[in-house]
Amino acid sequence: MRWGLLVASIIVLPGTVVIFVPASILLLTADSRYPPRVTTPGQIWFWLALLAAGLGFALCFWTVKLFTEYGHGTPAPWDPPRRMVIMGPYRYCRNPMITGALLLLLAEALFFLSWPLAAWMILFFVGNAIYFPFVEEKGLEKRFGDPYLKYKASVPRWIPRLKPWEMPEGGE
Repeated sequence: MRWGLLVASIIVLPGTVVIFVPASILLLTADSRYPPRVTTPGQIWFWLALLAAGLGFALCFWTVKLFTEYGHGTPAPWDPPRRMVIMGPYRYCRNPMITGALLLLLAEALFFLSWPLAAWMILFFVGNAIYFPFVEEKGLEKRFGDPYLKYKASVPRWIPRLKPWEMPEGGE
């Protein structure tokens, strides 16, 4: 595994989404109408943020691990998985890595009680909701062909299935 590419993809992509942009938003809104306010363990928002952060981090870690170990690539478009990954959370929804990032953004919005961070989470989701069907999925169709089309037809993009999907015999 090319660790330099993996580290770069983690710093550039999720690092930008869940660290650099939120930090900038917090700095820019500190003296605004919607300043961040840190929650405390005595508030429900603190515990909901902790839960969302734990789930989001676990999901992101798991999906990156699957991409690197099974898919032989990284989450970055410049070094995508060479093998289609349909295991773990990918058997329930097609974009669990984005779900993990959204959970981390939700955790930040709750922890800082920040409407601007919540707006960033929504903007990030909308951007991905546009990007995935028009760009990402088209590329996956070209790279993986019929097996990806079967997967795409059976596994929802965002809202998880209740039962894990199994690739039909001879599908991959």
